[in-house]
Amino acid sequence: MELAIIGLGKMGLNMATRLVRGGHRVVGFARSQETIQEAIKLGAEGASSLENAVSKLNAPRIVWVMVPSGLTTDDTINKLEGLLQKGDTVIDGGNSNYKDSVRHAAQLEAKGIDFVDCGTSGGIWGLSEGYSLMIGGQVEAVEKLRPIFETLAPCGR
Repeated sequence: MELAIIGLGKMGLNMATRLVRGGHRVVGFARSQETIQEAIKLGAEGASSLENAVSKLNAPRIVWVMVPSGLTTDDTINKLEGLLQKGDTVIDGGNSNYKDSVRHAAQLEAKGIDFVDCGTSGGIWGLSEGYSLMIGGQVEAVEKLRPIFETLAPCGR
């Protein structure tokens, strides 16, 4: 599968690496050009902006948001709402409050964009040991993402 990861902090970068090693195509975006270059060295494709990351994906597009919860997540999802189309998916991998996740799901559902809340834990060991994923969303949306989740999870197969 292919997806963009928005927010290549330490955990996002390790997730991108694990996904690339698992055979997925990953487009990565971060505020830091240095971080984007690191992602490229690890096998991901770099993007110069959120718009550029989305434009590099084939439809239906999957965008995994790994930015701080609250205003940063809100801003990112608001921008994605204008860039994505019906059938695309946004995954919030941060530690958003469930009330924010419910709001984001309703916001995107109005445009036919799937929303999956996926609290992700694993820290620096996630790359080698896998991530604990707390997944919530419509069953159909979650099921189509199963290959991604199985690659990230510790004994996902």
